[in-house]
Amino acid sequence: MRVEFTVNGEDVAAEDVWPGESLLYVLRERLGLPGSKNACEQGECGSCTVYLDGVTVCACMVAAGQARGRRVGTVEGLTGGEGAVGESRLSTVQEAFVETGAVQCGFCTPGLVVQADSLIARTVGAGGPAPGDAEIREALAGNLCRCTGYEKILEAVRTAAEREQAHGTGGAR
Repeated sequence: MRVEFTVNGEDVAAEDVWPGESLLYVLRERLGLPGSKNACEQGECGSCTVYLDGVTVCACMVAAGQARGRRVGTVEGLTGGEGAVGESRLSTVQEAFVETGAVQCGFCTPGLVVQADSLIARTVGAGGPAPGDAEIREALAGNLCRCTGYEKILEAVRTAAEREQAHGTGGAR
């Protein structure tokens, strides 16, 4: 079947998609967007977290056909526009992850970044205060990391939320 949807603001079509194929597979293998990672294939680790119509989901648990006519946002779509010499700038959340050392092996990072972006959009982006540690922990509870011990990740989310609050923005979505 043919599945047409919007990814990171661009209309795309995937051809010859079989009914059981996941959105994750289509994003990575058919559309060349490797940011979302394939780890557990059971919706348990969060490495494949993407936006589907503005709500975060595990792409491994979404049948590709369910994305037909919908909006998908991946970690690749979170970049903050164009930087020097046509290169993409990192989003506030991505920058904070790099600066605080929250990125180690990087496998879980895309899902954590998307989920952190969503949290900041729901809090700071909605005019509320920056989320506290308990709120950050709850929002990221479905994202597993085996390298960092989470302290640097918490620091990255706090840093990004503070910056978004200072600039009056609040996540990419």
